[in-house]
Amino acid sequence: MSFIRQLHRQLITKERCALEITTDILARIERLEPKLRSFLVVTGSQALEAARRVDARLAQGEEIGLLEGVPIAIKDNLCTKGIPTTCGSQILRNFVPPYESTVTAKLHSQGAIMVGKTNLDEFAMGSSTENSGYQVTANPWDISRVPGGSSGGSAAAVAAQECIVALGSDTGGSIRQPASFCGVVGLKPTYGLVSRYGLVAYASSLDQIGPFARSVEDAAILLSAIAGNDPQDSTSLNVTIADYTQYLQKDIKGLKIGLIKETLGTGLSSEVSQSLQEAIKQLESLGAEVIEVSCPRFRYGLAAYYIIAPSEASANLARYDAVRYGLREEADSLLSMYRQTRSHGLGDEVKRRIMIGTYTLSAGYYDAYYLKAQKVRTLIKEDFENALSQVDVLISPTSPTTAFKVGEKTTDPLSMYLSDLMTIPVNLAGLPAISVPCGFDSLGLPIGLQIISNALREDLLFQVAHAYEQSTPWHLRSPDLD
Repeated sequence: MSFIRQLHRQLITKERCALEITTDILARIERLEPKLRSFLVVTGSQALEAARRVDARLAQGEEIGLLEGVPIAIKDNLCTKGIPTTCGSQILRNFVPPYESTVTAKLHSQGAIMVGKTNLDEFAMGSSTENSGYQVTANPWDISRVPGGSSGGSAAAVAAQECIVALGSDTGGSIRQPASFCGVVGLKPTYGLVSRYGLVAYASSLDQIGPFARSVEDAAILLSAIAGNDPQDSTSLNVTIADYTQYLQKDIKGLKIGLIKETLGTGLSSEVSQSLQEAIKQLESLGAEVIEVSCPRFRYGLAAYYIIAPSEASANLARYDAVRYGLREEADSLLSMYRQTRSHGLGDEVKRRIMIGTYTLSAGYYDAYYLKAQKVRTLIKEDFENALSQVDVLISPTSPTTAFKVGEKTTDPLSMYLSDLMTIPVNLAGLPAISVPCGFDSLGLPIGLQIISNALREDLLFQVAHAYEQSTPWHLRSPDLD
């Protein structure tokens, strides 16, 4: 089921108008936000004006595109001209970008209607959205639990139907893990497939923008809309972008699927493991062959990531110096201004990662830590290449557990970091991966299946994910928030 196509049909048949659809979504946001807190800013007046423009085009008999009139939410680390972009940090409390990110510009040009900017872990550093400098977002399936992170606001907004689709960013699992926790589809594209221009950088060699949706088809539509080469991003790939929806009708008979055996060990919840085994049986019933494959250095991904990502963050976040933009604490010297502004404006987790990164890059430690982590990264990439030479796609759990309670892991950073154990190696290798719902635990919390392919083989991800989704009931369930 495509909710985008459903809305499109309603618009062109005059069953509903864009203003009515947008008004309904904004009313739902207003009703649910006191308990969910998915949004940092709701752009109601801009959304209603955009909806009127769509209706005016329809009234004149003009054809509209598939995304025109579709309400969408944007993670608040994507620059939006004239609309605050805080990255969930107090240091950017009053920052209003003077330019538009490439992906949001593309969506605006295609008539999508932005209804707001969603909450996130500060500067996308976290796995629960508890590190936001403003508020903690709740999981729509159980508001006492986290929605995952760092794109928890986008995942929760899609799950709660506060928008039709949303954008997030994924540095170590920040789309896939909250998608798993919130029972929606989340895709991390191949590194470089989607422009990062206007994405506020965390770790530049790992960050990638991708879609959240309630169906695989909607994720395919959204990726088709935002992917493509961008001369403003030097890491952007110059490749032809297909309409990814063309791969959805293919069956998976004869495909070989590799189960990464290193993801089945310590820390994996028994209920997640059980859902994974049932997903494997379902894939086999659809005609795929599932075999175990090994990625022996997979388990070193977490350690390598927490050297490489903080190192890049320590360089990227040096720009928040209270001189050019953002928060400024007045002081009697330049050094004091830096210290006071960054002390008050940055949260504990961001400070922790900046300090780790600065230490790692300092004289005497670069070779021992950073250089070694980059070598491990190369080995992890080689493991993926070897595994994917034997099979078409790889599978694993998206997260070792379902959503945990708010506050359960905030005093234990290592335990929190382990939430991204399954997703991090994919970013280190620059590969695409998708999380799709594959069951629920005994508490009614969603479980996600991660599917990984070779670089630029999003077609295979959509083919396998859609076939699995359409043969199972998990995507049809919604949280009861009323």
